[in-house]
Amino acid sequence: MAVSVAVPKEIKEGERRVAIVPEVALRLQQLGAELVLETDVGVSAGHADALYSDAKFYKQRKKVFEAAEVLLKVLPPTPEEVALMKPGTICVGFMAPYANDEGILAMKERGITAFSMELIPRISRAQSMDALTSQASLAGYKAVLMAASISGKFFPMLTTAAGTIRPSKVLVVGAGVAGLQAIATARRLGAIVEAYDVRSAAREQVESLGARFVDTGVSADGLGGYARELTDEEKKRQQEVLAARVAASDVVITTAAIPGRPSPRIISTEMVESMHACSVIVDMAAEGGGNCELTRAGEQVEHNGVTVYGPLNVPSMLAIHASEMFAKNLLNFCKLLIREGELSIDWEDQVLADSCLTHDGEIRFAAARERLEGGKS
Repeated sequence: MAVSVAVPKEIKEGERRVAIVPEVALRLQQLGAELVLETDVGVSAGHADALYSDAKFYKQRKKVFEAAEVLLKVLPPTPEEVALMKPGTICVGFMAPYANDEGILAMKERGITAFSMELIPRISRAQSMDALTSQASLAGYKAVLMAASISGKFFPMLTTAAGTIRPSKVLVVGAGVAGLQAIATARRLGAIVEAYDVRSAAREQVESLGARFVDTGVSADGLGGYARELTDEEKKRQQEVLAARVAASDVVITTAAIPGRPSPRIISTEMVESMHACSVIVDMAAEGGGNCELTRAGEQVEHNGVTVYGPLNVPSMLAIHASEMFAKNLLNFCKLLIREGELSIDWEDQVLADSCLTHDGEIRFAAARERLEGGKS
C-alpha cells in the first residue's frame, strides 16, 4: 500500500516557496508515495496543478492534512494546522526549533513526529538534504542584486568616452554559505570585494573566490561550522579593524547569524556615519535583529545619506529555484523515511535522530526541551 504524502499551500503572507515541484512529485511517486496536494499548491512558484501528474487534489485544506501520513511544508505548521493533522503524522520542513514555542508544544500534544530541516547534521551524506545551505546560497546571491539595485553606482569598472568609472568596493561580513555566494556574485558583477569572518577556516574560501580577507586577529571557531560568541575584548578588536573597512566601502553586506541567538551587532551607528553618502548596507541577519544597529527588519531606512536595508525571507524572492532546491532536499530526506513503498524510521540513523524535533508526545530536540520544559525528558 502506498504511503500518503500530502503538501498544503503555505499560508504566510509573502511566502511564495512551495514544498513540492513536478519533478520531485514524480520521484516521490517512484518511491511509493501517493500524493495528496492542495489545489494550486505550486502556483506561486510557477507550477500549475496539471503539471503534477497522478496526484489527488483537494480544495479543502482540512482534507489534505487529514490524508497525510507524511506532510511536507516549507514553514512551520501553525497550531491551527497541527490541529488538522492526525496523531502520529510525520511532518517535515523548516520548524524554527529555537523560537516556535507554540507550534512545538502543539505538535508535542498532538503526537506529531516533526523533523526539522534546520537540525539536519552537517555530515557528508546529509549534504543533499541541507536546506539551510540551499536557501542561504539563494539569499547571498539575491542580497548582492538588491544592493546593486539600491546603489547609485556601477559595480564594475567602466572605461567610457566620459572617462573611467571606478569599480564599487564591496565588504561582505560573514563568510558562510550566504556570504560566499555574495562574494562570488559581487565579483561576477565586477566589484572589488573584501570579506570578513571570525572563523579562521574562512580565509581560504574567501581568497579562492578572488576576494581579500580582512584579518582582525580574532578567531572564534565554534561547533558545527558556526562561530562562537566573541568576548568583549575580541569584539573591541573586531570593531577597530572593521571600522576602517566599512568607511571605505560603497556596499556592505552582512550575513552573520548564530542559530537560536540574536544576530551579533557588528556595524555600529558610528561606522554607518563614517560611510560616504549613497552607500548601501544590506543586512541579511535582519530576522535575528540585524548585524547593524540601524537595521529595521523588513524596512529600508536612511541615515546620514546611507541606505540600510533589512530584507526578510529573501529565498522566497527567488521562489522558482528556491522551491526546486528545497523540494529536492525534502525528497532526499524522504528517502530515509519511505523504503520499498512503506514508512520505516530507523532511529539509529544519525540524520533522523538529530533532526527529530518532536515524537510520540515528547520534545526530542534538547534545546527546545530545555526551553519549554526545563530539561525534563
